[in-house]
Amino acid sequence: MKTYSATERYNFILEILHRQGSASVMFLAEKLKVSPVTIRKDLTTLEEKKLLYRTHGSAIQINPYINDRHVQEKEKLYTEEKRQIGMEAAKLITPNDSILIASGTTVHAFAREIRAQEHLTVITAALKVTNILAQQKEIDIIQLGGFVRNSSLSVVGSYAEEMLSNFSCSKLFMGVDGIDLNYGLTTTNVMEAQLNRAMMNASQKTIVLADSSKFGRRGFGKICDLDNIEQIITDDKINPAILENLREKGIEVTIANSIEKTSAKL
Repeated sequence: MKTYSATERYNFILEILHRQGSASVMFLAEKLKVSPVTIRKDLTTLEEKKLLYRTHGSAIQINPYINDRHVQEKEKLYTEEKRQIGMEAAKLITPNDSILIASGTTVHAFAREIRAQEHLTVITAALKVTNILAQQKEIDIIQLGGFVRNSSLSVVGSYAEEMLSNFSCSKLFMGVDGIDLNYGLTTTNVMEAQLNRAMMNASQKTIVLADSSKFGRRGFGKICDLDNIEQIITDDKINPAILENLREKGIEVTIANSIEKTSAKL
């Protein structure tokens, strides 16, 4: 039986995390033929070198915790991926549709791609979405009211939630700050998470718009479990292991900007 040196174990662990995004202590111990205690020590060493992050019984490649950043800062990140995601999302709008649009820079990109077919009704929490869509006379916009978050330029609070109780829409297009396969969907603000849940209750289908950097991340406020959504639109840089896991859960995943456009539900 081959015995691995510490350096070989470190390289193996980092390679597994690069391919899969995460790995459990037991999985690594079995593959490297060492005890879980040895693996935990290896993970501690690698974490001290800032090469990975430890979680309960496993390790992940990136820091899972997300800070709240201003929308102007986030607008500069993954701009092409967001544009492609927005283009795919816009294809799902039907003539005379009624939709909900939550907040976030990915839904801003989505709004820029919307071209109303006949007539479209949009209910949104995002001030920028309203500003973008107000230029099209075929679109009726209902701007939710409430407390305006400076960092996201969107509204939150009980007034917005109460307004939603009067509506029923075909689809909700929702941006998120994090998608964790075990923990679910999250955002950095608890009030925003609560409003997102109210939006889900007011729609027949929830479609999450998220670039691949959002996977394996967690925000402070939990929106829902993965079981509560129907579809995710992301870019072609998503980790293949994560993609397979999502589809095994029965979630429809659409890959934007891919050589082979994929939209399959297993």
